[in-house]
Amino acid sequence: MLLRLDKRDTRPLHEQVAGAVRRAIAEGECRPGDRLPSARDLSQALGVNVNTVLRGLRSLRDDGLLEFRRGRGVTVAEGAEQRSDLLERVHALVTEAARLGYSRADLVEMIRGMP
Repeated sequence: MLLRLDKRDTRPLHEQVAGAVRRAIAEGECRPGDRLPSARDLSQALGVNVNTVLRGLRSLRDDGLLEFRRGRGVTVAEGAEQRSDLLERVHALVTEAARLGYSRADLVEMIRGMP
């Protein structure tokens, strides 16, 4: 798995790590059941602190994209590719809405008002 971070990106590093893994899943580079490299290996490859990588991986676990298993490491969860694509779109929507001056609460109200 080849991940890269954009040095010009202003998002926090842990979000960039999560985004890079999310893209790898969405693009099929990582499939459900695949084991990810260790956090230490990822941190060395990306040139960031191991705790930064762990924070990004935990957020993906919380989103249901990764599974942490003692003794087996971190694996891609079943159905992660569809969920990853949807989450990427949601993140883009939230970012665009914020750029236009809308809050997350505004987005929720817009969605609730849809037929």
